[in-house]
Amino acid sequence: MTDFWTDRRVLVTGGSGFVGRAVVAQLEAAGAGAIIVPRSAESDLTDRGATAELFATTRPDLVIHLAAKVGGIGYNQVHPAELYIDNLLMGTYVLEEARAHDVAKTVMIGTVCSYPKEPPVPFREESLWGGYPEETNAPYGIAKLAQLVHAQTAREQYGQDVIYLVPTNLYGPGDKFHPAVSHVLPALVKKCVDAVEAGADHIELWGTGSASREFLYVDDAARGIVLAAEHYDDGDPVNLGSDQEMPIVELVGHVAEATGFTGELRWDPSKPDGQPRRRADNSRARERFGFVASTDFADGLKATVEWFLANRAEAEERDR
Repeated sequence: MTDFWTDRRVLVTGGSGFVGRAVVAQLEAAGAGAIIVPRSAESDLTDRGATAELFATTRPDLVIHLAAKVGGIGYNQVHPAELYIDNLLMGTYVLEEARAHDVAKTVMIGTVCSYPKEPPVPFREESLWGGYPEETNAPYGIAKLAQLVHAQTAREQYGQDVIYLVPTNLYGPGDKFHPAVSHVLPALVKKCVDAVEAGADHIELWGTGSASREFLYVDDAARGIVLAAEHYDDGDPVNLGSDQEMPIVELVGHVAEATGFTGELRWDPSKPDGQPRRRADNSRARERFGFVASTDFADGLKATVEWFLANRAEAEERDR
């Protein structure tokens, strides 16, 4: 414990969301002086005037920008323009208003979706500029990558203290389970639970199961974000990962076991797999601010399933 957070006013955009609630809990535990969590209904970060008013009213010392429009492969295919423009505008206006209001430090959250479709594995931060992202993720990934350029040029020209973190696939209690926006793990949890309750003898799955993903528990990600906010001050982007890669076919097996589903798995190869492989190199985070993920995947999955079963209405109602 340090006194870094004492009397510090922290603005957490997206603080009421999946990752945001975990970050707020970490800040509370660290003793932050004040934690400001704006609601999207009150502060539209895609509007420059509304964003300026938020900063003028709250006067934060530090900003953690978590607000984002996100979804799984299906959502990305239907809403590519919204994913691009909304995320681009939110990041742009938050960074500009942080500079205009002399915020001491800003933490920007990127996405593993910004990496090229098939970079060397594990993904090193230098590979972010190695090619075009996987097509279904590209609009979102490029919008987020533009914020890295913004952050680095603002640091160079104005001396603005901005750091940029790139978490891999996140999961855990509080995730979105609505099929319109859920990512692969919560989508599988809901699909298996629904099948068990309906007595179904099979579930249908997108793709071939051959793609792989790296999963980082949400509380680990939040701890990494807060550690970086306190201890990291360079312009280089930094991955946040678990250093573990899992094929989707293996993930389905774990989810089926955790939910009690014993039926047939029917893969639909006409649907996209998404990026073929995904594993981030976490060495820079470990070396520069001591971040190492600590949650065992089986424990994290168990907690996720238990939360979903106990909070069905909340888990399934968020469709954006």
